[in-house]
Amino acid sequence: MTGKSLLTLGALTLATVGLAAAKSYDIDLPANTKAGAIELKPGEYRLKLEGSQAVFTDTRGNSFTVPVKVENSDKKFRDTQVESANQNGMDTIQSIDLGGSDTRLSLGQ
Repeated sequence: MTGKSLLTLGALTLATVGLAAAKSYDIDLPANTKAGAIELKPGEYRLKLEGSQAVFTDTRGNSFTVPVKVENSDKKFRDTQVESANQNGMDTIQSIDLGGSDTRLSLGQ
């Protein structure tokens, strides 16, 4: 292999890793829900993890960023699941299991 071929292969590998890291997850919130300090309206959201930030994007393209604690589980989550609790009359996200991964996002209150 020539040096140019190796460079091209390396660039393609890095691009693939970048795409894998940009995976998004679909969630549906049936009621007004608090995520950190942000109140999300009912509806469908696309969730992306960017470092220690969860970015929720609604169907209109509005984005909301919330700090999260990223934890790794000893098992792989089959589906993306949102765990919430009712606090002061409003659903509040406690954690999100990211389907197809061993990653759990904890939202500190």
